[in-house]
Amino acid sequence: MNDLLIRGRVLTFVREPEGIDDGDSYCFYEDGAVLVRNGKVAGVGPYRDVALQAGQGVSITDHRPHLVLPGFIDTHLHFPQTQAIGSYGAQLMEWLNTYIFVEEQKFEAPDHAAFIAGRFMDELISNGTTSAVAYCSVHPESVDAFFTAAEERNMLMIGGKVMMDRNAPDALRDTPERGYDETKRLIDRWHGRGRARYAISPRFAITSTPEQMEMSRALVAEHPDCYVQTHLSENEDEIAYATSLYPQARDYTDIYARYGLLGRKTLLGHCIHLSDREISVLAETGAVGVFCPTSNLFLGSGLFDRDRFSRLGARHSVATDVGAGTSFSMLETMDEAYKVLHLQCQRLSPLSSFYMMTLGNARALELEQRIGSLHVGADADIVVLDSRAKSAMELRMQVARSLAEELFILQTMGDDRCVVEVYVAGRAMKRRRETFGAHMAKELEMS
Repeated sequence: MNDLLIRGRVLTFVREPEGIDDGDSYCFYEDGAVLVRNGKVAGVGPYRDVALQAGQGVSITDHRPHLVLPGFIDTHLHFPQTQAIGSYGAQLMEWLNTYIFVEEQKFEAPDHAAFIAGRFMDELISNGTTSAVAYCSVHPESVDAFFTAAEERNMLMIGGKVMMDRNAPDALRDTPERGYDETKRLIDRWHGRGRARYAISPRFAITSTPEQMEMSRALVAEHPDCYVQTHLSENEDEIAYATSLYPQARDYTDIYARYGLLGRKTLLGHCIHLSDREISVLAETGAVGVFCPTSNLFLGSGLFDRDRFSRLGARHSVATDVGAGTSFSMLETMDEAYKVLHLQCQRLSPLSSFYMMTLGNARALELEQRIGSLHVGADADIVVLDSRAKSAMELRMQVARSLAEELFILQTMGDDRCVVEVYVAGRAMKRRRETFGAHMAKELEMS
């Protein structure tokens, strides 16, 4: 791969911001550049310095006056729910039974799984997301489709087959033994292959028997470098149901703790209705509570209490949770996150939002050496943003006076139209795919 010099207004975080004026939490180069070599960041800084490092003959892509940042990271979503976004009028359990379990049965068919997987990856790229953590369906075919589509695009993706052996349609149930065997084979096939990472995925305590939870415990013990993903305390009816199924547990969190599923690579979707004791357990084990604002609002689940997580020392990340989440855009997700926290008299500064979408989520995944920031040696996953992409944004930007103000405009008014280009391991992806899509549409129209 030839060297590439990406020029623009470069922004990357080095630590979590402590406030809206915390200039030491990030590096910003008004006329900056990122040097990409063999899919990695080989240099970053002022354009003049990085251009000298690159030498003569380097290919230059000039994105000025746009912002150049690390690619966004999404820590919780469901790829089989891609066509179920915007399913009307239900809270969690009814929504699952009415829409989602019906949709997921389609993924037994490899052709359908492959089609949706490709569209899913392209939606992520169009919205500036270069890495994500996703649930597949119960079918191994869906996992193969997911990782194949990611591999074709060279995306760093984390995912896994959901394990469910009760309280779901027959067509979506496995057994403890089959869930274990299929997961083990999929880990052997995909985990560590290229940029792929596997997540052991018991869907949640309601859809797994104690026997399946024991099998999940065995998988985690045998594969400690894999991630674990499941759901926790999204909805009050869900909590009551889960704890009734595991009456020996002290609370919902204790169900997972008893089966050894809590650790630094555990991602727990939602975590809305937790006691201080439960959050303290997450802090002690290092497990990550995943804040999914658009989903929580759409299903009427409740409000994530970020400040209580911080006060008790627990880790958290942020995610779209497609398809209960209503957008693939991390910008729109952080817009809703701001509102959810504002309702609880909690502040979310634009610096904190962009930190969470990049380095913060990378740290939650313990992948900060590879993704989430633009440092020498990092994977060259990059997003280019236009803060004037919409006419109303251009008008608003005429009176913007600071970087933080510009970021807040992107967060509150932005969407996929603000994403000018996306580089995955140094390869430009968004414009290439849009051009290919337009070409295919023209051919179909002429045929």
